[in-house]
Amino acid sequence: MQYCLLSREAETHIQTMKNRYLVGGPITPILVSELMTLGNDDTGTGAVSIFIGRVRDDEAAGRRVTAIEYSAYEEMAGKEADEIVRTVKSAFSDVRSVIIVHSLGLVKAGEASLFIMVTSGHRDQGTRACRHTLEMIKERLPIWKKELF
Repeated sequence: MQYCLLSREAETHIQTMKNRYLVGGPITPILVSELMTLGNDDTGTGAVSIFIGRVRDDEAAGRRVTAIEYSAYEEMAGKEADEIVRTVKSAFSDVRSVIIVHSLGLVKAGEASLFIMVTSGHRDQGTRACRHTLEMIKERLPIWKKELF
């Protein structure tokens, strides 16, 4: 993933990135828009599958979640994310790229905390690879959340 391709407008939204997979605070619509342009020059891509995870205002013990504070073992998160990308590309031969961005720090209810984009030649492999990427992130990425009320 090459963040040098992002516009100057989007740079302010990724200045707090800890590595190429982690961004400080919520994933903003501007960042999503910029990330979606990555790979536009790949004319072999016929499908783009995107998952955006948002913080819900769930109720627990009579209180509503107002935000989640995310923390991570950052060095390991980068290595695990690299391995997830390699695994997905290996498992789905039609996948051309996998982009993962996860929030660190405070993300309010209604804001995005996870962005996954998979490009592929065809939709079937792209959508299945996107789901597989999500499940691997939930299982393997050393990112923890603390619900705030």
